[in-house]
Amino acid sequence: SVEMSKCQSVMSSSALRALIRKKNHGIENTSGLAAGYQQANVVILHKSLADDFEAFCHANPSPLPLLYRSQPGEWGCPPLAADADIRVDCPQYCVFKDGLLVSRVSSLMSYSGQLQDMVSFYLGCSFSFERTLRKAGVPVRNGETGKEGFCQCPMVVTMRPVPEEKLDLVAQITHLTPLAHGGPIHIGDPAVLGIQDVSRPEYGDPVALGPGDVPAFWACGVTGVEAVQSCKPPLAFTHSPGCMFLTDRQDSSVFASTSTPEPDQCPLTFSISQQPLHFSVASKAVVQSIRDLEKIIGEDPGERGIRALFVQDELLRSCLSLSHSSSVLITTGFPTHYKHNPPEETDGPPGAIAIAATLQALQKEVAIVTDHRALEMNQRIMEDAVKKGVIKTAVPLLSYQGNSPDSALYFLCHNGDHKKPRFDHLVAIERSGRASDGNYYNMRGVNIKHLVDPIDDLFITASTIPGISTTGIGDGGNELGMGKVKEAVREHMPNGSLIACDVAADFAITAGVSNWGGYGMACALYILSLCPIHQRYLHKGLGQPHPPTQDQHQAWAASLPSVAKEEEMLSILVQHGVRSGKTGTLGMEVDGLTFHPTHSDLIIKLRDRTSQRK
Repeated sequence: SVEMSKCQSVMSSSALRALIRKKNHGIENTSGLAAGYQQANVVILHKSLADDFEAFCHANPSPLPLLYRSQPGEWGCPPLAADADIRVDCPQYCVFKDGLLVSRVSSLMSYSGQLQDMVSFYLGCSFSFERTLRKAGVPVRNGETGKEGFCQCPMVVTMRPVPEEKLDLVAQITHLTPLAHGGPIHIGDPAVLGIQDVSRPEYGDPVALGPGDVPAFWACGVTGVEAVQSCKPPLAFTHSPGCMFLTDRQDSSVFASTSTPEPDQCPLTFSISQQPLHFSVASKAVVQSIRDLEKIIGEDPGERGIRALFVQDELLRSCLSLSHSSSVLITTGFPTHYKHNPPEETDGPPGAIAIAATLQALQKEVAIVTDHRALEMNQRIMEDAVKKGVIKTAVPLLSYQGNSPDSALYFLCHNGDHKKPRFDHLVAIERSGRASDGNYYNMRGVNIKHLVDPIDDLFITASTIPGISTTGIGDGGNELGMGKVKEAVREHMPNGSLIACDVAADFAITAGVSNWGGYGMACALYILSLCPIHQRYLHKGLGQPHPPTQDQHQAWAASLPSVAKEEEMLSILVQHGVRSGKTGTLGMEVDGLTFHPTHSDLIIKLRDRTSQRK
């Protein structure tokens, strides 16, 4: 009855266990019971498998947070509950033989003989933090669903619809409860986890999304059931999904919700894609560090008025997206000096190389696409950059001419199949961008279309392919991708109504000099690689979280832009006849600003801010 349910919801865990033992209690699910106390998933295996299963739990603490391992034949669990008897203290159990579910029973008393040689594992459960979420004003509706990848088994996940404005709060509360699965391992489209139909869960009941809800997923202790089915022991038992063991241990989320977490332990969520819907997570401290980098690269010594184009957190959200990527295509090249050969400028290539170097260090696949007429020169520049230690490994160089209507689709996707993209992120840095009239203009309003290949088409086509994100980095508004802020360009920049790029990227990063945007991106990616909260989310909670090895840390740090490397890179460009953008000077300057002290000082600022996150 409703009254009985209300009464049960306020009973202590020990009283509820006593009620459950009577087996006429009407308790079909422990969700919402024993408020303020931890609940536990249960897996019972033969003692010969116990060490392997414990190692499996320690290797995957998000889905399988181990609270207690019993001795063989031990019915109780003293650290978790007084006077417990695992044979009768769950409302329902699953019985497995050779990995197959053969029955569901309300008691294991008839198996007492076999249980003498079996070990019980008690695993944290997300039911524990539901009361705290409710108190915080988050409606709790959840269903267990599958799957993500002792035994190799899929990870089962629990989906909870969360109002978008509550995502930060939910992430912060649950992050501080690692013994109840911790924070979400994915927020957004279920297909990213390989779940094709969230309305047909493999465990539990389907949960509907309400208006403004975002699906959020947590690792689930039912993964233990999958492990049992995968390793096929002759006999095993688990709790029946939703029928947990109620402990006497207080739920840590109660304390988490009343305390202010340190910035390093306070996750914040950010939308990084709408198609498919995808959010990412980083700590508050890391978010502030990247915002500081964004402020540094936004300095405007050339007094172009670029602050009018600034959009907060574009660097952060772009780098979060790049962190989730596996294959990145970069483009650069602005032939502003149409009367010279080569017509390129010194802004763009150094920033592109800096981004590529850090992406390489982070084990991403990287390629660069550029104008066909400049391909040979860029290959020589790349060779020199490797010889001089600016970048460790040469980046493959491609060209794109767009010879047919579907050329862009075939360039971006295997066999032109939009479900099989070659790249999941495109980055344009100081790349000439197509204006609304179809031409390409330098800042003086001169049309340079005859020198530019239609790489814009790749960005336009990418916007129609789910799973490919795009970033544009610019310092004037006529660069590829800056179409996202074209109204501000038209209003605030000289010749803006003529030169404004009409092609938008998902993220538009404004910098005082575009190279600085590339340097800032490299530093931000490095900072994210050192953020445990982000790394756990990136790996969907799988595996044991480990800090980077010394070799990894050294490789990442060595990839970052430095005064020495960027001075060498600029020298290489000058040797190949590439000139400063604003003045046309063939010397050590970019956009009319000499390398020393303007560019070198800014690189030092970026490195100093980045080093504070080590």
